[in-house]
Amino acid sequence: MPTPYSHPFYRPEEKFLTANGIELCYEEMGDPSGEPLLMIMGLGTQMTAWPPELLEPMLEEGYRIIRFDNRDIGKSEELDFHMKVPAPIAYLRTKIGLEIDAPYLLHDMAADAVALLKALDITEAHVLGISMGGMIAQLVENHADISVKSLSLLMTSNNHPKLPSPDLNTLWRINGGGVRGHDQKSALKRGIAFWETVKSPGFPTPRDRVLQRIARDFQRSYRPMGVVRQMRAIMATGSIEDYSRNIQSPSLILHGSADPLVKPKAAHWLKDNIPHAVLDIIPGWGHDLPLPLLSKLAHKITSHMKHSSQS
Repeated sequence: MPTPYSHPFYRPEEKFLTANGIELCYEEMGDPSGEPLLMIMGLGTQMTAWPPELLEPMLEEGYRIIRFDNRDIGKSEELDFHMKVPAPIAYLRTKIGLEIDAPYLLHDMAADAVALLKALDITEAHVLGISMGGMIAQLVENHADISVKSLSLLMTSNNHPKLPSPDLNTLWRINGGGVRGHDQKSALKRGIAFWETVKSPGFPTPRDRVLQRIARDFQRSYRPMGVVRQMRAIMATGSIEDYSRNIQSPSLILHGSADPLVKPKAAHWLKDNIPHAVLDIIPGWGHDLPLPLLSKLAHKITSHMKHSSQS
């Protein structure tokens, strides 16, 4: 029986290269001569979390997809850094404008992405970023070495400290609250508990599908401290509002009305930052990539990319 990954274009092969001094794991799929699309994942999430139902419509439109594991996650290079200030205290410090220690910033992660494209001899690309990846995508757009043909920003923000904080339960879950242990069973419990707090009330995804994805990614790579370091990078970077204002590429902002992690106000603020950005608030969408919504998201993104290429 065909699987979601049975599309003839979907034959990814993990590759490795050194970019910005970091070994990155990446995959390319689709037409090698198609317009490049760089896909940047969110906090603590491996590149394999991009659902095939989102990728396949883009592949059928002829795009050359490049996806990769951000530093500290998946099979990309893991960094070692001891953080002196505990996460809760660090979070409070950022809310009142104080600096915190961090192993790297989102600017460094954006430089990784730019260096990856340059290593692949790509100087012009569409860029899609989700959550933390959307912040990184905004910084990529500000790099002189890469021309961004279009920017698609999903469930993200300008990281301003005055934006509404996530629900307390969501914050607790994103930091692994409630479940201890580092075996697969514990990781599954943590993952599904977090998904339960951010899932889309208007687009239910089968629980078994989510469990399969969490188990698959756990078996591929398990980097709990990488998640902590990436979270610290978000906090230490602070607002990227000035970079958002510099964005010139055609920009599409997609956000859910029911997002408990990055509240909808963040999307409206981001639209006000980015000149000529288009904002689409989707009722019932939370902070996940729910199966019933994937075809709609793919259509919106591919339409945006095609229109950007024609203009």
